Amino acid sequence: MHYPSTRGRAPAASLSDAIAAGLAPDGGLYVPGQLPSIDLAAFDPDGDLAATATTLLAPFFAGDALVDALPAICTEAFTLDTPLRPLARADALLLELFHGPTAAFKDVGARFLAACLCRLRQGQSAPLTILVATSGDTGAAVGAAFHGQPGVRVVILYPDDRVSPRQAHQLGCFGDNVHALRVAGSFDDCQRMVKTALNDARLQREVPLSSANSISLGRLLPQMSYYAHAALGWWHAHGRPLDFIIPTGNLGNAQACLWARAMGLPIGEIRLACNANATLPEFFAGADYRPRDATATLANAMDVGAPSNFERLRWLFHGDDDALRRALRATSIDDATIRATLLRHAREHGEVVCPHTATALAVLEQAPRRDGRAWAVVATAHPAKFELVLEPLLGHSLAVPPALAAMLQRPSHAASMPVDDQAFQQWLRTP
Repeated sequence: MHYPSTRGRAPAASLSDAIAAGLAPDGGLYVPGQLPSIDLAAFDPDGDLAATATTLLAPFFAGDALVDALPAICTEAFTLDTPLRPLARADALLLELFHGPTAAFKDVGARFLAACLCRLRQGQSAPLTILVATSGDTGAAVGAAFHGQPGVRVVILYPDDRVSPRQAHQLGCFGDNVHALRVAGSFDDCQRMVKTALNDARLQREVPLSSANSISLGRLLPQMSYYAHAALGWWHAHGRPLDFIIPTGNLGNAQACLWARAMGLPIGEIRLACNANATLPEFFAGADYRPRDATATLANAMDVGAPSNFERLRWLFHGDDDALRRALRATSIDDATIRATLLRHAREHGEVVCPHTATALAVLEQAPRRDGRAWAVVATAHPAKFELVLEPLLGHSLAVPPALAAMLQRPSHAASMPVDDQAFQQWLRTP
């Protein structure tokens, strides 16, 4: 399979080349030439997540240099638990995606990308610099996945004072080949600086670059796997599709669910839960798509005003915005509702979740109850990463997962960086 750009002004690439490049030369995002259809009978009903991923992703790797390594890549990357647990509401479940080393769903895609890139880099003499803009969780997941890998440097850009203290500590705790930069701006500023650097041909010749954001196919493709695995398990047990409510900011995680559904997986309705950054809810309500500056909220990892993956959404629906609006619904949840939802679910049901997951629970409260159907609320991060929000609200401390606790014991450092492309690119050129 070959991978064109969403903007159609760059040559189609192989999967390996698309993963290595991150961003297409015309500034667009790589997409499959077409989404393959897959027979549900091809999946082992008793297989684990790695087995599901291997079957699901095989068509994307067909004919690629990495095809023979796919089973090993999946075995390395998909060692995390992604349990589907019941919620107090009888027709609802929680898909927990935070059982990786940095306690966030980003661990899945980051580990898969690292397994791919490290194989592609074998025999390369020039080091590769991986750029990642993060609104909270992506950077730590990428740092953990690539920490100590030879021939790779990771540079994390995050908005200063707009991530939680524990998130910020994670971002700067790796050292060695992982560098954190505190940017005096928003996540959208960080994302734009990364894209500008990736699109600079002269800089690329001097400092080979790639991306680990959800603009990277190496991050997005593996994220389909946990949706497929959860939906297949539900299908085999109940004979019905599983509906999802997904917290989203940059649209990568939601995009993965949409692609899995388009391939034929038993996924029903998909609803998007957004915070006060209303770019997507306004569009799905009928307004023109209007990216804008991000607003800081309690669900900081979703503080995105210009979601990169919107290009891929339009590609999936062939530019037909009306069809796209019929396929999805997005709801904006403000901070007051996030607080109330967190408190209500903890007090009434003992369900303690992170602020991002709370946006999805708030959408669940508005969702209809239907005989025989179930909603899966996607839990994207462990609540202990947001102690400054949750502990005062709940009135008690939160247990910290062992892997996160170990990271918080390390020293942490991040260098400051202005919102300035020249300053950032000069920093990249400095050994």
